[in-house]
Amino acid sequence: MKKIYFLCTGNSCRSQMAEGYAKKILPAGDFEIESAGFESHGLNSKAVKVMAEDGVDISKQYSKLIDLQYFNTADVIITLCGDAKDRCPIIPVQTKSLHWPLEDPAQAKGTIEEQLEVFRNIRDEIKKLITELK
Repeated sequence: MKKIYFLCTGNSCRSQMAEGYAKKILPAGDFEIESAGFESHGLNSKAVKVMAEDGVDISKQYSKLIDLQYFNTADVIITLCGDAKDRCPIIPVQTKSLHWPLEDPAQAKGTIEEQLEVFRNIRDEIKKLITELK
């Protein structure tokens, strides 16, 4: 079973969406999937909302800090922002590393609907990238 670890700054949006899609799209018997952050910012309600719009329930997920034991045994580590890439501990030699430089939807400005549109765009980009992992 391959272990995938999605890392972001606060484990509130991008990495949570990636974890949700990976658990839905990738074969459960082939992959163990987790996400974490360098800080714990709590699960963003807008991420929960836009994922639910696409049939993925992440409402039971929660913001977690990096678990070095999981990190050191992961087969694939995926950073979802420049901050996570810059702050990432040294990745073990046997581990594949990917970087997906995604905009932080939590920083979106404007009306609630405009902010949700930014979340939807990031959601759709993450879904495409997860699908390509198959």
